[in-house]
Amino acid sequence: WEQMVGNGNPIDTTKYFVICVNSLGSCFGSTGAASVNPETGQLYGLSFPVLTIEDIAAAGNEVVKTCELQKLHAVVGASMGGMTALAYSMLFPDVAEALVSISGSSRAAPFAIAMRSLQREIIRSDPAWNNGNYSKDDEPALGMRLARKLGMLTYRSSAEFEQRFGRELIPEERQTGTPFGLDFEIESYLEAHASKFVGTFDANCYLYLSRAMDIFDVADHGGSVLPVGFQELSSRRWCQPRGADPES
Repeated sequence: WEQMVGNGNPIDTTKYFVICVNSLGSCFGSTGAASVNPETGQLYGLSFPVLTIEDIAAAGNEVVKTCELQKLHAVVGASMGGMTALAYSMLFPDVAEALVSISGSSRAAPFAIAMRSLQREIIRSDPAWNNGNYSKDDEPALGMRLARKLGMLTYRSSAEFEQRFGRELIPEERQTGTPFGLDFEIESYLEAHASKFVGTFDANCYLYLSRAMDIFDVADHGGSVLPVGFQELSSRRWCQPRGADPES
């Protein structure tokens, strides 16, 4: 976001009043599974209710109302934030004048659901997860590390990994000398991101937000969702002269 928000950037803070809202369910300020339930005095953990992208969008709208704003120039989000921005535009169509969804989706593809399901299983398989009842001093670090590595593989394409890392080896001084230690730069890349992630994000919050992305579907609000390109492809074939090659 450093290259997107600020003086002279696409989201120009000299022109726009920017509201940045932490997602409901996250562990960086908003209520989530890592928050204390005021009724019990204990962390919510798995007693936290099922979370949806629509819930996150509705919570964001409460912030907008608190600012006493009736109109927004645009709602902007990336990845899960892109889904949230889309949900916001559907739930409150008269508020935002524009929508910018970056790497977002109208619903999760089966492959994305499968990968996130595996990430969640990895976390829950860590003995330290303890059915969601772990302490801050003994979090499921191994599960979080592996889940993060798996997630990083879905954020980039095979071609990008080939271009960026190839089969480049890490320098000898960074090698551990163990039989199955880090040898390749791609391994070092995954390890670095996994290490940064552990300790900064709560495991239960990760599970809830991950699941929210899976169950989001704009078709739940009416209408249907066609595969990308289906309408354009159908239109081209409908207008073809008789006998035209359908692949041309």
